[in-house]
Amino acid sequence: MTGKLTQRCRVFKARGLRSKLLLLAMAGVLLCGCGGEIWNDPYREGQAAGDVFYSSFEERPKHLDPARSYSSNEWSFISQVYEPPLQYHFLARPYVLVPLTSDGMPEITSYAADGRALSDDAPAAEVAYTDYVLRIRPGIRFQPHPAFALENDGRYAYWPLAGEVLDRVNALGDFEQQGSRELVAADYIYQIKRLAYAPNHSPIASLMAEHIRGFADFAKRAKAAREGLPAQADWLDLRDLPMSGVEEIDRYTYRIRIEKKYPQFVYWLAMNFFAPMPWEVERFYQQPGLNEKNINLDWFPVGTGPFMLTENNPNLRMVLVRNPNFHGEAYPERGSDADAAEGLLDDAGRTMPFIERAVYSLEKEAIPRWNKFLQGYYDNSGIGSDSFDQAVQFGSGGEASLTDEMRERGIQLSTAVETSVFYTGFNMLDPVVGGDSERARLLRQAIAIAVDFEEFISIFRNGRGEAAQGPLPPGIFGHRAGAEGINPITHEWNNDRAQRRNIDDARRLLARAGYTDGRDPKTGGPLILYYDTPAAGPDSKAMLQWYRKQLEKLGVELVIRATDYNRFQDKMLKGTAQIFTWGWNADYPDPENFFFLLYGPNGKVETKGENAANFSNAEFDALFVQMKDLPNGPVRQEVIDKMIGILRVESPWLFGFFPKAFSLHHAWYHNAKPHLMANNTLKYKRIDGEARVAAQRAWNHPVIWPVVLLLLVVAVSLIPAVRGFRARERSRAL
Repeated sequence: MTGKLTQRCRVFKARGLRSKLLLLAMAGVLLCGCGGEIWNDPYREGQAAGDVFYSSFEERPKHLDPARSYSSNEWSFISQVYEPPLQYHFLARPYVLVPLTSDGMPEITSYAADGRALSDDAPAAEVAYTDYVLRIRPGIRFQPHPAFALENDGRYAYWPLAGEVLDRVNALGDFEQQGSRELVAADYIYQIKRLAYAPNHSPIASLMAEHIRGFADFAKRAKAAREGLPAQADWLDLRDLPMSGVEEIDRYTYRIRIEKKYPQFVYWLAMNFFAPMPWEVERFYQQPGLNEKNINLDWFPVGTGPFMLTENNPNLRMVLVRNPNFHGEAYPERGSDADAAEGLLDDAGRTMPFIERAVYSLEKEAIPRWNKFLQGYYDNSGIGSDSFDQAVQFGSGGEASLTDEMRERGIQLSTAVETSVFYTGFNMLDPVVGGDSERARLLRQAIAIAVDFEEFISIFRNGRGEAAQGPLPPGIFGHRAGAEGINPITHEWNNDRAQRRNIDDARRLLARAGYTDGRDPKTGGPLILYYDTPAAGPDSKAMLQWYRKQLEKLGVELVIRATDYNRFQDKMLKGTAQIFTWGWNADYPDPENFFFLLYGPNGKVETKGENAANFSNAEFDALFVQMKDLPNGPVRQEVIDKMIGILRVESPWLFGFFPKAFSLHHAWYHNAKPHLMANNTLKYKRIDGEARVAAQRAWNHPVIWPVVLLLLVVAVSLIPAVRGFRARERSRAL
């Protein structure tokens, strides 16, 4: 009996000792948490202090091949890797093109049918073709890549790919040898041919076939050549097939010949579609077995840009690393006074990029993404509807500013009016609201005053928008701001701001149209108009009701005709819709890209074009043809002013609003000026890593009191058990 008692006492003492050690260990952990360490840091220790940019993405990019990619989530990556010959100036507004890899801007010369060179202001009707001559700066090199790797005897290390090498590689980084070579004009020519090659499924192939000489013919011959390849062949060398409109003049110079006159083509030369593609890279990726391992252009782009994609794990993260072969580029030295005041010229003349790595983590949910931004683990963030009120507040004048919580953290707000327009259109083929009669024109003008888009922006857009006075957003040549830019049909300039005209002005116009108090003289009842929309469901109900209320101010009844999108599209194509809402986002920053939405020959019903209002005005159409071929300058501005004046009077659109982009960034994230045309802006960003680490430590102190409280509760709850155990042991001993 004594032996058993002794054994039990030893067990109890051992358990007590283990409990004490456990409590001491937990206390140690808590003390460590008080020492400044960050428990919830999602990155490796020490990384946050470096020149690393941290952000997120919501869905994996599908295509990273510059011939095929055309989505913003794809271009946010490949634009840091590929370099077309031109780019947009980072600070200049309106948007201005400048050289990137080219040695100066393209030499543009128009020619008559007999080969005579024409002056720059020659009428478009006289121009048979236009040549764009580009010279690439020597010395630019591609990023390291196994496609360029050479053996000592000059043979390509991975062409053809040996079976034992294919067996042991599972990612691009598994290739041991890498190489590089100089960028030459032939690389740009090869990419243009890739745009025409059908297997690449380029989304701009049909458009370029209309403009680049020989493009369509090349596509046919390339298709025939592909069909004639041996069964075992996987790659067609496009170098062997000439394209008449693209010519290599010398090692660094090439020419693109455009049919007739297409001044907007210069903007395409700043897009990834016209970035260089080395033939060695395409040949490397076309080898059997690599595509099955996701080793291809859609996963690993190859360029001359400041960064290269080294990790593509779409279920976890994407990582861009500084290209060791980058040719270097100086931060812009010119900007506005406002740019200087905001510190955007502090890095003027310094060599870019400033960031060594960029890590993008997959975040599908808005709340975790927002919380990590507030914790300092993401350097920038958009503003979702759930977090908008937490981040932004509006003053009495409608100006947006940050909340106190955001300012206390040093968070900064960037806003920019997007190069987009959302408008409400009238079907000009409709017998009531359409046509060029005085009655229909006055009716449209009255409705244009009554529909208060300033209110719409406040209610449905959280203030993120700017009421449009015409079709051209800010940043597009021809847009006028301030008093000279208001629409006199719908607004007045009062107290240094545009103010919508009084509803009584609209009622007077309506009476002049024959609809006094909104009554239809034919029926004696309210005038009934129809709003066609694909919007349906509870989320759209409030917005549709708002449209009804706008016309109720005139005594007009608006009937909502909601359908699915396919049916809505069919009604638009047939011209059976009456009033509708649509939008347009610019492909390039030129007024032609907006005015063509109202150009008569682009009518939706007649030609299946983008003129959804089916607006046709002989004077406007003639001015459009003149305007689109003019260079930016006073003459073009004068023509644009006339065109906008016609649109304001005729009112085929309620001009609606230009959406405004809101973004947030931390104080350690520098050079954060929004640019709605350029996508290659990562190279301009600068990170203060030490400031980021300090903020992360200040904002992420572990909350330990719940743990301490829990331990105390556990300890107190154990006291009766310990006492009971001791009492039983003593009773047994007795």
